[in-house]
Amino acid sequence: MRILLCIIGCLLLSFPAARSQNSPDCRSAIPVCADTTIVALADGSGDIDDFDPDMIRQSGCLEKGSVSSANIENNTSWYVFRAGTDGQIGFDIEALPSSGTTVTAEWDFALYGPDADCSGISSGTAQPIRCNYEVNNTRFTGVGVNPENGQAGEPPLTSNQNTYDVWLDVRAGEVYYLLINNFNTNFDGDPEPYTLTFTGSSVDADQDSALDCTIRDEFLGLDIEACEGDPDILLSALRSPAGPDIASVLWEVDYDDDGTIDATLAGSGPSGAEYVVSSPNSGRYFVTIQTTLNTTFRDDILITFYGIPVLDRVDVLDDLSDSNNIRVYTQTTGSYEYAINGGEFQDSPIFVDVPPGENTVIINDRNGCGMTDPIPFLVVGYPKFFTPNGDGIHDAWNVLGIETLTDPAVFIFDRYGKLLKQLDETTIGWDGTFNGRPMPSSDYWFRLDYSRDEDGIIVANTIRTHFSLKR
Repeated sequence: MRILLCIIGCLLLSFPAARSQNSPDCRSAIPVCADTTIVALADGSGDIDDFDPDMIRQSGCLEKGSVSSANIENNTSWYVFRAGTDGQIGFDIEALPSSGTTVTAEWDFALYGPDADCSGISSGTAQPIRCNYEVNNTRFTGVGVNPENGQAGEPPLTSNQNTYDVWLDVRAGEVYYLLINNFNTNFDGDPEPYTLTFTGSSVDADQDSALDCTIRDEFLGLDIEACEGDPDILLSALRSPAGPDIASVLWEVDYDDDGTIDATLAGSGPSGAEYVVSSPNSGRYFVTIQTTLNTTFRDDILITFYGIPVLDRVDVLDDLSDSNNIRVYTQTTGSYEYAINGGEFQDSPIFVDVPPGENTVIINDRNGCGMTDPIPFLVVGYPKFFTPNGDGIHDAWNVLGIETLTDPAVFIFDRYGKLLKQLDETTIGWDGTFNGRPMPSSDYWFRLDYSRDEDGIIVANTIRTHFSLKR
C-alpha cells in the first residue's frame, strides 16, 4: 500500500501544474509525508494575515534576520505533517531556478507545533519552534544539516547568520505546521519553485513511517476553526490521491454535524473540484471524487466559525450555602475562558466563593474571535455575620439579591426557635434588635421561603441556615 502511495505521489509531482501544490493559508495547509521529495511552486501572498508585521519583529524567532523590512508573506506555502514514530526529524528547502539557471527566490520558513493549530498561528498566540528569516548564502535552508556545505543547525539566535535550525525531536502522533516563505529579492510577484525533502534519523530508518502518510488521505486538510467575518476558505479536491484524474466531484454538507447530509453543493474550478466556504457557514463538508478509472476518493472536514461569546445565564450551584459557587452558561459554542470581577481568566466556567450581591463576568474566545464587555450578574446570598454598632458598616443583615426572587419571605429566629423578625424584598434588613432591645452576640437562624419557576411550574422552596451577630 505504501508503494502505491509513493507511486501516486511521484506521478503528482511529474505534472507541470505543480502550482496546485501552493497553499497560501495555514487553514488549508497541504498534508504531506516523507516518502518522496515535494516539488512545488509558491504563488501569491496569504489569504489571511497570518502575521502582524509589527509584532513579528518582537516574537524572538521570525525577526531573526537582519532585514527588518522583509515581506514575510510573499509567495507562501503551508504544509501540515504528523509524526509517525518517535525520533528525529528535519527538512531541506532548496531554491530552484525560476527560468534557465537563475535562482531568484530566497526561502525562509517557520515551523509550529506540536500543540499549535491554525487559529493559534493566525491570532499570534502560537509561536514558531523553529524558523529562519536570515539572509541566505546558499540555496538551502531548513532544520538539521545543510546538504550543500555541511553546516549544522543552531538555535534561532537573532542575526546569527545561520540558515539552518537544530533538529526536531518528535513523538508519534504530534502535528506540525510548516510555513515556507519567499523573501523574493526581485519582488516581482512571480511564482517561484522549490523542493521540500524530509531528513533525520527517523527518515533514515524508514522514510515511509517517519511521518504518518495516512494524513494525505485527509486531502481537504485538518479541521478548521475560524472567526465569523474571516475571509472565505477554499476547499480543493485537486490535492487528493486522484491528482488531475477527475471524472466528477460531489460536494455535500452536514451543517449540524449530526450525521445527516443537509445539502448538495455546487463546486467550481476544474471538474468542480473547488468549493468556497464563507462565514458563518459552519458544518462538516464532504467531497467524493470519481476518477476516469472509476476509483473513488472521499474526505471530509469540519469547519467551525466562532463569533463573540453570548452569555445565556449564571446559575448559583448551591443556593445560600456557606460558599457561593456559580456556573456560567453561554448561548454560543466556542473555546472560551472566563473571568469574574476583574480577576484572572480561567478555563472552567465554574467559580467558587463568589461574593453575594452584584458581580461581573467577562467571556473571552480563545481563538481570538472576540470578548464580551463585563456583564453584571447577581448572586443571592447572605452575610455570614453583621456588626450593628452604628458605624455604618455591616449594621444591618439581609439576604442579598432577595429582590430577584419570587414571593420571598425571611424569618429570623434565636437559638430557641423564637421568631425575632420577618423580612421581605422591601425591607432594609434586620438591625439586631427585638422589640427595640439589642440582641446579644450569638448565632441566629433564618428560614427563607420563596417560589421558583422550574420548566414552567412554580415550585415552593425553603432554605434554612444561620449567621452570626457580633458586637
